[in-house]
Amino acid sequence: MSDATIRFVSTVPGLPTPPGYSYAASTSGELVLFAGQVSMDADGKVVAPGDFEAQVRQTFVNVALALAEAGCAPADVLKVSYFVVGLTRERLLTVRSEREKFFGSHKPATTLLGISALFHPDALVEIEVIARRK
Repeated sequence: MSDATIRFVSTVPGLPTPPGYSYAASTSGELVLFAGQVSMDADGKVVAPGDFEAQVRQTFVNVALALAEAGCAPADVLKVSYFVVGLTRERLLTVRSEREKFFGSHKPATTLLGISALFHPDALVEIEVIARRK
């Protein structure tokens, strides 16, 4: 059996404490797995209900906070998954635009899924990443 140390990031300054899960998990290696982020503020309230673009922006802010707390940056992201409620071409283009602002020329592997709902009725997008810690 491996003696790898498992590290969990259960709190992130600026984000609410998650109920029953961690923001990130890693072993003693470089790979860090992150829980999906939505557009919630530190009090656990959904930011910008009904405004898809603002939610995507806030969700990327939250992803950045989680990455930093785990010792990673956007350039360290290997894989990103998007879960979009009510996926339309307009929403796809919004995700692409905000993704380019967040990642710049960095192009991680990507999956985008259109879904019918997330855990909260006002949440319109969730972003999940896998990164490497240098």
